[in-house]
Amino acid sequence: MTTTLTRWTPSTDLFRHGFNRMLDQTFNDFFAGRPSEDVASRGWVPPVDIRETDDLLTLLVELPGLKTEDVEITLENGVLTVHGERKFEKDVKEENYHRIERSYGAFTRSFTLPRNVQADQMKAAFVDGVLHVDLPKSEDSRPRRIDIK
Repeated sequence: MTTTLTRWTPSTDLFRHGFNRMLDQTFNDFFAGRPSEDVASRGWVPPVDIRETDDLLTLLVELPGLKTEDVEITLENGVLTVHGERKFEKDVKEENYHRIERSYGAFTRSFTLPRNVQADQMKAAFVDGVLHVDLPKSEDSRPRRIDIK
């Protein structure tokens, strides 16, 4: 079994990310009937990097400002789901916000795991606002050298 990877093209992906963000804001504002400054109640999607070595698949989920108790990881039928919430602090009494650009609210990210991953050996840790989820690959799927005789 091999893991399918998609080639990352910086110029295309940066354009697509900016364009998608613009469309999301426009449609969310239109349907919600409020300006884009009111993001406190709108959901957000934390960015995820997926990296692979010969024996490990690692998900890196960017979750600044969250704590371990704010995040839940579940695995069901080969689908890994990361769920959590970044809450907006409404009890600000001495300050007035002029602009709110950080996104708040609940998020859910789901990933179908390849068959060559040992899900029962999964480990997760928070390091500097980034959730690291390590998924070891099975011995059968790891590359190995075969000696020629």
